Amino acid sequence: MNTSHLTLLTDLYELTMMQGYFKNNTHEKVIFDVFFRSNPEGAAYSITAGLAQVIEYVNGLHFTADDIAYLRSTNLFQEDFLDYLKDFHFTGDIYAIPEGTIVFPKEPLLKVIAPIMEAQIVETAILNIINHQSLICTKAARVVYAAGGGVMEFGLRRAQGPDAGTYGARAAVIGGCVGTSNVLAGQMFDIPVKGTHAHSWIMSFKTELEAFRNYANLYPDNCLLLVDTYDTLKSGVPHAIQVFDELKAKGIQPKLYGIRLDSGDLAYLSKKARKMLDAAGHKDAIISASSDLDEYLIDSLHTQGAQITSWGVGTNLITSKNCPAFGGVYKLAAVENEKGEFIPKIKVSENIEKVTNPGDKTVFRLYDKETGKIKADLIALADEHYDSQQPLMIFDPISTWKKTWLDGGSYTVRELLVPVFKDGQCVYTSPAVMDIRDYCSSELATLWDESRRLVNPQEVYVDLSQPLWDLKNTLLDHVHNFQDNK
Repeated sequence: MNTSHLTLLTDLYELTMMQGYFKNNTHEKVIFDVFFRSNPEGAAYSITAGLAQVIEYVNGLHFTADDIAYLRSTNLFQEDFLDYLKDFHFTGDIYAIPEGTIVFPKEPLLKVIAPIMEAQIVETAILNIINHQSLICTKAARVVYAAGGGVMEFGLRRAQGPDAGTYGARAAVIGGCVGTSNVLAGQMFDIPVKGTHAHSWIMSFKTELEAFRNYANLYPDNCLLLVDTYDTLKSGVPHAIQVFDELKAKGIQPKLYGIRLDSGDLAYLSKKARKMLDAAGHKDAIISASSDLDEYLIDSLHTQGAQITSWGVGTNLITSKNCPAFGGVYKLAAVENEKGEFIPKIKVSENIEKVTNPGDKTVFRLYDKETGKIKADLIALADEHYDSQQPLMIFDPISTWKKTWLDGGSYTVRELLVPVFKDGQCVYTSPAVMDIRDYCSSELATLWDESRRLVNPQEVYVDLSQPLWDLKNTLLDHVHNFQDNK
C-alpha cells in the first residue's frame, strides 16, 4: 500500500457528502475526533500506532486526473464539483497522540480541525490506518508481555494481504517484537529481519544430519536448527547436538545457536531438549518455539515450566485472531459559527457507550509522582490547564460518586495530544520505528502490573474534567428538553 496517494481509499458517502457540502456552499471548519470505545480482548489498555502512515496519506491527499475521470464515470458527481477537486488539498490542523503511547477508551487519539469537506474525506483512510496498526501493536504487546520478551513476528503468509502483513509487522515491532520475518517490512521501516529454515530444507537432503550440516556451514554465527521434521527427541535434537559439537571442534563459537520446535507438546519437548543440550555442554543454546502461539498459550507454557527462550508468533498475532477489529470511530465534536467560534456537538444514543464527548478537547495523563505509574487520564476541553502543584478532584463520569482526591505535588501531568499538521503543513517528525519501540516500552512500564495481566485486568480510570462534564450534561439536557417539547 502506497500511503502517499490513497485519496480514493474512502467510502463513497464521504464523497457524496462532500458534493452536498459543496453544492450548499458549506465551508465552515469542524472538529472531528478519532477514538475507540473498548480495549481489544478484554485488555485494560491499547497502544496507538499508524501515525506515520496517516502523515504520508494527508501529505499526498489530492485528486489526480485519473481519480476525477473515475468519479465522473460513476455518474454521481457534477462537473462543477469535479472541477473543484482538481486543486483540492488539506489545509487544516491535526493533533494526535504519538505512536507507541498507551491509550484508553473514549479519549481522542487524533483530532482533525479543518473545513468540513477536508475533514470529511480523511475519515475512512485515517480509521483504516489507525485501527489496523493499533490493533496489531496492542496484540503484540500482550504477546511479548506473556513471553517475557524474545518474540519474533512471522505471520506474513497468514496476514490478510501484503499490506496487512507489512504494516502489521511494523506495528508488531513497535509493540515489542524483536524483529520480523517480513523482508519488505525490514527494508521499508529499517527493522530487524529474522528467520531460520523450513521443514522443506530438511526434506530436500538425503538425511536430516546432512541438512543441518549444510545450514551450519552457511550460517555458523546464526545457527538455529528446526528439529521436528522426523522425530524431535530421537533424531532432531541428537543431530543438532552433533552439528554443534562439530562447530565447536572447528573452533567456531556461534553468536546465536540452538533449536526450534514447531509442533508437538512444546512444554514436554522443550524440557527434554533442554536436558539433552545441557548434558552435551550446550547450556547457552537457545530453544525457540512456534506452532500457533498466542499470549494465552505462551502464558500456559510458562506455567508448565517450558524451557523456551524465544518465540515465533505468526497467525494469531498478525491477524489478532481473537479480536480482528479495533473499533475506532470518527465523530463530529464541534462546528464553527459565523463568529469563528466552535459550537460543541454531541451524538446521543440509548446505548450509553455511544454518547460522544462534545467540543474541542485534549487529554491529560496523571501520574503518581512517587512511582511514575498512571493514576488516571483526564479528557478535558482544549483551553484547560492543570498545575500538578494544585490539588485536584477527579471523578468517574458515569458513577460520579466515585471520586479521587490528588494532593498538590503528589502527581505529575502530561498533555498527550501534540500538533501534527498546522494550516495543512506537517509540523511533526515521525521517529524511527525502533525508537518508537523503545518509547512504547517505557510507556508500558507506566502501567501497574494489575492492568497488564491477561485475564480480568484492573481498568485504568478515564475521567472527564469538570468543565467538560458540565458541557456534556448541558447539551444532554438541551436534547432531552427539545424531545419533551416536540
